[in-house]
Amino acid sequence: MLSRDQTIELLKQSKEGSEKAKEELLKANVNLIKSIVKRFLNKGVEYDDLYQLGCMGFLKAVNNFDEKYGVMFSTYAVPLIIGEIKRFMRDDGAIKVSRAVKVLANKINRYTGEYRAKTGSEPRIEDIAEHFNVETSDVVFAIDSARYPVSLNSSDGEDDDNKTELMDKISAPFEQEDLIDKIMLRSFIENLPEREKKVIMLRYFRDKTQSEIASELGVSQVQVSRMESKIIEKMKECL
Repeated sequence: MLSRDQTIELLKQSKEGSEKAKEELLKANVNLIKSIVKRFLNKGVEYDDLYQLGCMGFLKAVNNFDEKYGVMFSTYAVPLIIGEIKRFMRDDGAIKVSRAVKVLANKINRYTGEYRAKTGSEPRIEDIAEHFNVETSDVVFAIDSARYPVSLNSSDGEDDDNKTELMDKISAPFEQEDLIDKIMLRSFIENLPEREKKVIMLRYFRDKTQSEIASELGVSQVQVSRMESKIIEKMKECL
């Protein structure tokens, strides 16, 4: 593993055109890329292709990273690696985006435009999350999943190759594995049927008992238990 100072120095050399520095950074972060890639196995894309996509996302992080972001490079790189893989899978039809996520993305877009018009600056991720009463990860997930063409940190009219996306700059207070798990879990829950989604939300986010959920849904406790077991098994297969 490289120290923070070694990483920063190699990043500087990379931006100055050193291919050797890029190779050293890539070599030092192979395990990070592989740990993300394995989350997407058995979803219709070959491992080698996933790994190449992960490397592309990593190199994008190398090119775009700035110490001013105030985060560790590895923390910054994780969303870009995931995003590169997700974009490919989404374009290939492997990932579907729920209507709720698209609606949130549209609301965020309108809010961003209004905020920019009033203040002449871009809102922070935290500002948007507070305005819509959602988590910062919800904001990033909604915009990235809907593949919204305008980033909160870029100007209108930039193309996909040159723009810096909102997801590229999120500063997360949790570890890399937690970030990966959170994004994958949220993606899974968003794509559940409404009834199953409600069971999971009530059971694990509202601390409801199976009996309480059964009463609210108008079914038996046994039915809720079976439904919960089925969802958990499906989640294990996906994650």
